[in-house]
Amino acid sequence: MMKSKRLLKLSFSLICCFTAVFLAYCFTELRNLRPRQIVSKIIGSTTVETQVVPTVEMQIANYGSQTRERLQNQFRSINKTYPPKEVALVAIKDTKELQVYARNNRSAFYYVCTYPILGASGILGPKLKEGDRQVPEGIYKLTLEPNTPYHLALRLNYPNEKDWTRAKADGRESPGSDILIHGNTCSIGCLAMGDIVAEDLFVLVHDTVPQTSKLVIAPVDFRNREAPRLDAPPTWLPELYDEIKEALSEFPRPGKN
Repeated sequence: MMKSKRLLKLSFSLICCFTAVFLAYCFTELRNLRPRQIVSKIIGSTTVETQVVPTVEMQIANYGSQTRERLQNQFRSINKTYPPKEVALVAIKDTKELQVYARNNRSAFYYVCTYPILGASGILGPKLKEGDRQVPEGIYKLTLEPNTPYHLALRLNYPNEKDWTRAKADGRESPGSDILIHGNTCSIGCLAMGDIVAEDLFVLVHDTVPQTSKLVIAPVDFRNREAPRLDAPPTWLPELYDEIKEALSEFPRPGKN
């Protein structure tokens, strides 16, 4: 009985102590506020803040003006007019480069510039499954992705039809997804370009003819290198690399306009 009374007194003392601390905190926080402000603060603390989901239009409004100035200067330096009708990107894995090409009215592509790839996980060779940390290899369409934790992004249509066909032939059910070219400097399976370059790429693709932007990802630059030797490559890999070689032949090597 004596032990129960002691526990009861101890519990009561603790409750009183916590209550005193809480009241002191409330007094400190609210003493300089008017009654209406106090009510607003109490009610506001219990409401859930509504988050705004960024849209393409919102991001262009945020970054379009300053980014277009950079792009116009870049195109002016090669005696070209901004914006072009069409843009294409070439990512070379072994040198960690992203090359930018453009053209007008179905004319030949011309070289614009090269950006360093700041983050890309994996090794040379295609992406095969979810979680393998590989960057895909192939030819992909690009769409704008305004809602990303990595500033701004371009989304690849990976896995595309050929990726699915090859996955099914291998018995692979999950070849992976959500591959982006994005801001920041870290990435797992995507291409991280830094925030400023992500803005350049986002606005550049936005300002060209919709649905024409594409990306070629190659393990090496097949315009001056042979295909790398990989351990246990899939049987369809030579076919894929032939497709990439053909796609690269459309673009002049950097500085060869």
